[in-house]
Amino acid sequence: MNAGQQHLLDLYRAAQRGEAAPPAPGTHTVRAAREIQHWHHFRAAVTAPADRLPSRIRRAVRSAATALLRREAGATGATGARDGAPARVAS
Repeated sequence: MNAGQQHLLDLYRAAQRGEAAPPAPGTHTVRAAREIQHWHHFRAAVTAPADRLPSRIRRAVRSAATALLRREAGATGATGARDGAPARVAS
């Protein structure tokens, strides 16, 4: 069922119940888009710079890179052990 058919069904139901007719599809689309845009502008104004998406992504990348570097540094130690496991002895 497309939006036009649903609207006709809603009109019929409203007429049967004696209620007001619903708005046609697309009537409030521009208004809804503006409200969404205003909401995003509001959130950008009240959100701390450190909590914004680019900052969160940057922190996640840094922490992942740091964890990988620590893991590699531990693997290239004097014993050659990885993650605290004892080094293998060649037989």
